[in-house]
Amino acid sequence: MIALFQQTNYWVILSIGLIVGYLSGLLGKGGSAVSTPALQIFAGVNPFFALASPLPASITSTISATAVYSKEKLFDKRVIGLGALFGVPATVVGAFFSHYLKGETLMICTALFIMSIGTTLLISFLKKKNVEVEADQHFHKGLMILAATGIGLLSGLLANAGGVLFSSFFIKRLRMPIKQALACSIVLSAILSIPGAIAHWYLGHIDWNIALLLSVTAIPSSYLGAKTAVKMKTPLLEKVFACTLIVFGLYDIIYTVFS
Repeated sequence: MIALFQQTNYWVILSIGLIVGYLSGLLGKGGSAVSTPALQIFAGVNPFFALASPLPASITSTISATAVYSKEKLFDKRVIGLGALFGVPATVVGAFFSHYLKGETLMICTALFIMSIGTTLLISFLKKKNVEVEADQHFHKGLMILAATGIGLLSGLLANAGGVLFSSFFIKRLRMPIKQALACSIVLSAILSIPGAIAHWYLGHIDWNIALLLSVTAIPSSYLGAKTAVKMKTPLLEKVFACTLIVFGLYDIIYTVFS
């Protein structure tokens, strides 16, 4: 730890934690998809450590944001329960396969998928009137199981918490109001980060010094991001969410192609 604090890039890592933590709370995500390339580009962190070291910080930051959403009573216990039940084992399986598979193509495909979701959501948000969307009253159990399993596998493979995919699925397929979708996705992000972090720690992919530095600033900024989301007007939050998906997808593609 002392050696790390003697390096000049520890301020960069703290800054990454601050920014990613805020986005995590605001958008109901763990933040690994942003922090991984940022650690490599701006802090010069080894690719393996940059991939998985943000996971422990994702756990702490998402729990911090969960405290805000819990006060608003936005959680759907059925969604969270099924998501955790099928997503956790899928995350473990995906994490161990990540040791054998090259993730560049998968990363690009995921980023393209996220961009397409963001684009379609933005178009639909711009077309609709500024009223709250009612959730689909029929609970699609089978669809939720398939989504949790698929997102869990991707989360393990890419060493992220799956928050963006969960929240997009909740909005697009389950027709959840966006604030409830973000609340449920951030809880699942915290839950899926735990087995992912354990599996990648077992594989030797986590630098705990980096994880600690990220957590120091991510915990308070994630709380602030969640407070911002709760207070923000729904139409504005919807557009911010959709535009952010597009930007994140483009960011990941450029990083993966040119790194």
